[in-house]
Amino acid sequence: MSESIVKRKSFELSILGVNFYKSLVTEKKEFIMSKQFLRSITSVGANVREAVNAQSKADFIHKLSISQKECDESMYWLELLKETNFISKEEFDSIHPNCHEVLKIIRSIIITSKKNN
Repeated sequence: MSESIVKRKSFELSILGVNFYKSLVTEKKEFIMSKQFLRSITSVGANVREAVNAQSKADFIHKLSISQKECDESMYWLELLKETNFISKEEFDSIHPNCHEVLKIIRSIIITSKKNN
């Protein structure tokens, strides 16, 4: 796995997510959806890290698949927060594209890994 790109970008995404969560809680007083978002967004990078240390190719693909699901779930929470007017389009646009980029990278790695398996 190209550690440099997916590891770095998923960690950066987690940082963005944590800071986004803090603003949701302090400024918007939103506690339920924001907590779900925090759990999923930080899980992306954590599962990428687990994939780096996978015991087998199957384990590697499995961990990245979890990371992919968590990234997609994070996007869901962002979309829901936007559609329920907890966040503005500008706030949404400040993080959603990063999620989409990480999701595409993870999907690409999974597809390539499955082909090479």
